[in-house]
Amino acid sequence: MKIRIALAQCNTKLGDVSTNLEKHLSLIGEAKRKQADLVIFPELSLTGYALQDLAVTAALRPHQEDPVFKELLLASQDIDLMVGFVHEDRRHRFFIASAYLSQGKILHIHNKVYLPTYGMFDEGRFFAHGNSARAFNTRFGRVGMLICEDFWHASLPYLLWLNGADILLFSSASPGRGLNENPRLSSSQWVEHTNRAYAGLFTTFVAHTNRVGYEDGLNFWGGSTIFDPDGDLVIRVPDFTPALAVAEIDLNELQRTRTRLPLLRDERITMVQKELERIISENDRPDH
Repeated sequence: MKIRIALAQCNTKLGDVSTNLEKHLSLIGEAKRKQADLVIFPELSLTGYALQDLAVTAALRPHQEDPVFKELLLASQDIDLMVGFVHEDRRHRFFIASAYLSQGKILHIHNKVYLPTYGMFDEGRFFAHGNSARAFNTRFGRVGMLICEDFWHASLPYLLWLNGADILLFSSASPGRGLNENPRLSSSQWVEHTNRAYAGLFTTFVAHTNRVGYEDGLNFWGGSTIFDPDGDLVIRVPDFTPALAVAEIDLNELQRTRTRLPLLRDERITMVQKELERIISENDRPDH
């Protein structure tokens, strides 16, 4: 099977869900005209990133009756979508989240597990931590989603890989930081190297969309990418430029790569479980 993936590298208007929804619908229409099968939007694409106290007023409850999700679910009838939003659960906790929509249904919601609260980041003051990372079935096969800081922690891509994900979908609102002698920012190079490593180590596809634009003094650098199971670059979207870039991936590459490099076959999950239990037990000791 071949899949055409659209990376919706866009800017958002902080706290203005209705305006951002219009942009989503416009980009989805463009993706359909380009014959894309799946559109990946950045982290918090419906709300903007630096929300702080605006998180409460911008939050959504993802279901058919919600006016925002009603529009997106209608748009997902013939194209799959991954959108970013603030998720308010039934007990009024607020999460940074991604939703995967397909054929008018919500297939999966991932709540961001790791919330950076250091340096320029302040997410832990305003959002709750997610507590799971699970792959799920789509019409293209089994998929896993992660959000920004999540894919700086190798445990989460590893768990999704073991749970059957053959396509890892990453979204981020990564601001530019760090200068060196190369023309690209250090942050963009760090993320790209990490995504390439996961693709090669887990012999899987890794598709990542990062946002662009300025917001509350932050400059988001874009640079969205797709890597194949050999760790080779399929597409890179230019830095700092709003774009809807479409690339085709061939799922037959999974068989070719994993036949040559059977890392998944040889992974010793029960040994990992045993050693994790030992490490947890040792760390719980008072004298550790």
